[in-house]
Amino acid sequence: MRPVWIRPLLFLLGGSAAAAALGLGGSPAAAVAVLLVFALLAAVNSPLLFPGSIGALEAQRRSAADGRPVVFWRPGCAYCLRLRLRLGRRAHRLHWVDIHRDPAGAAAVRAANDGDETVPTVVVAGEPHTNPDPGWVREQVSSSA
Repeated sequence: MRPVWIRPLLFLLGGSAAAAALGLGGSPAAAVAVLLVFALLAAVNSPLLFPGSIGALEAQRRSAADGRPVVFWRPGCAYCLRLRLRLGRRAHRLHWVDIHRDPAGAAAVRAANDGDETVPTVVVAGEPHTNPDPGWVREQVSSSA
């Protein structure tokens, strides 16, 4: 199993155990609510909400060829999720790099952020932008298309 799936799986297992305990204790409505909360946490922490992640070197190569921005992200990051949701269908036009799966991506983010792995870091035309406004990123995607 890939490490990126461990956290979502733990949320599902923990939520299932808590819901089972509540259900057996006579609180089926509370059990359903707890299970839904943990399922939502698992979804937010999974890589499913994001377009397919590629390696940093491949993303930089593709970005140089097509001019599209590169987004460095990690599962569980609320700011990354905000960016992804605000981009909507435009998100598939960017090159996404999961820094938990790609050491070169993590190194690129650290180099851009004084040693910190602050995400999302969006690279446009070779210039890194840490946690940029989603509206600005939409403009960059529109201008590169």
